[in-house]
Amino acid sequence: MKRVAFKMKLKPGMKAEYKKRHDAVWPEIKALIQSSGISDYAIYLDEETNILFGVQKVEGNVGSQDLGFNEIQQKWWDYMSDIMEVNADNSPVTVILEEVFFMP
Repeated sequence: MKRVAFKMKLKPGMKAEYKKRHDAVWPEIKALIQSSGISDYAIYLDEETNILFGVQKVEGNVGSQDLGFNEIQQKWWDYMSDIMEVNADNSPVTVILEEVFFMP
């Protein structure tokens, strides 16, 4: 199992809406993420920059940002596209971060 960290960007003023949508995350999205071998998934917000920082444990080579082949993931991205910076397919603009230190 490996840890994967990434950043995304929230549009200004969208913190409450982002939190509201994730507090009610669709059961189908949770099931997809879990069945893909992803666990311990957390997202943090830096309010000064509107940068979202995600970290998750991944079993295999597929992280949450690699699930765009799935229709429910595409629908979730469409649903979130009005409050985040997104690519042409409505997937979040995501930058994978390199781990430079870990202390177990």
